[in-house]
Amino acid sequence: MAPRKIKPGVHSVGAIDWDRRLFDSLIPLPLGTSYNAYLVQGQDKVALIDTVEPGLAKDLFANLDELGVKKIDYVVCHHAEQDHSGSIPAVLARYPGSKVVTNQKCADLLSSHLRVPTTACEIVPDGAVLDLGGRSLQFIFAPWVHWPETMFSYLREDKILFTCDFFGSHFATGTLYADDEHHVYLSAKRYYAEIMMPFRQKYGVYLQKIDALAPEIIAPSHGPIYRRPEFILDAYKDWTSDTVKNEALVAYVSMHGSTKIMVDRLVDRLVTQGINVKQFDLATIDIGELAMALVDAATLVLATPTVLNGPHPAAVYAAYLAGAIKPKLRHAVIIGSQAWGGKTVDTLKGLLAGLKLEMFDPLMSKGLPTSEDLLAVDRLAETIQSRHAALMPTGA
Repeated sequence: MAPRKIKPGVHSVGAIDWDRRLFDSLIPLPLGTSYNAYLVQGQDKVALIDTVEPGLAKDLFANLDELGVKKIDYVVCHHAEQDHSGSIPAVLARYPGSKVVTNQKCADLLSSHLRVPTTACEIVPDGAVLDLGGRSLQFIFAPWVHWPETMFSYLREDKILFTCDFFGSHFATGTLYADDEHHVYLSAKRYYAEIMMPFRQKYGVYLQKIDALAPEIIAPSHGPIYRRPEFILDAYKDWTSDTVKNEALVAYVSMHGSTKIMVDRLVDRLVTQGINVKQFDLATIDIGELAMALVDAATLVLATPTVLNGPHPAAVYAAYLAGAIKPKLRHAVIIGSQAWGGKTVDTLKGLLAGLKLEMFDPLMSKGLPTSEDLLAVDRLAETIQSRHAALMPTGA
């Protein structure tokens, strides 16, 4: 992808990874991704803001060559993860004399992960300003977005905020700007759910700082750029709030049909009572879709048969995911079937223990659900509905 002008002297020079389908050997990328790097040319100095995944450094260099860049004075490193920092050694080799501008924690990580020498780094404090001549970059520390060393850069004269992973989306597109807001919203929500949500309670202060800056453009490190910043800011304020929606997430796996009978009964009763249900078969689901559904849900239903002495591995994965990404759930319940006993309930409750939510009494049938089991499912649906009504008295 050729370099693209954001403003005179400010260009997007990163790379698009159209074909990548898995990130960190964990996160599905149904739409690929991009590694956004930005070139800012002042009257006196030139700054490269972040780099790209090492395998695509050739694309970064081709873009810099097309712009006629002969010298880079500063390489701003917002975050040491290799999809942003991985090409720094190659940039330093190609542009001798460049300085890596970053914070001390990030410099330490660059030394550990990429062997970037500390002598190549210029350490800046929170709030520092880097003068490029007619343009200046202000650095804003933002730890735990989503690593402890992350920071942002604000190009003050042009009112462009470079936010690294914050507000990003794994969305490969030839379009520079996030004007297709429906599709960008879904990709950004998926990205938030999978990567940012574990630290959501820390983000309020950063959102306030960004509101105070009133940027005209927000340029993240993945996905398209926002020239209507309120679109992504409003989305993040909603996602990071403590407000849940009238939604129940039913994640199930069924081996011989008994658990599915209970799931079908519960879903039917919940829908009848006006609850928005999102149902996922854990045997086939894209785990990113499950993570997205966890952003807003008030209740999680984990449904599983007992395999040997514990839950189905797919249910374990789902419970582990929920415990790891720390959604704002209020309630959870475990239902399913067992042949003779086991530790299904205890295992799953242990994986969810860190969420500090209300656990309803589990419902485990012995083999095929009996009429009494199905009546218990009906009572569970009534309990869930009453809890939702208390949370959302207007029926939102």
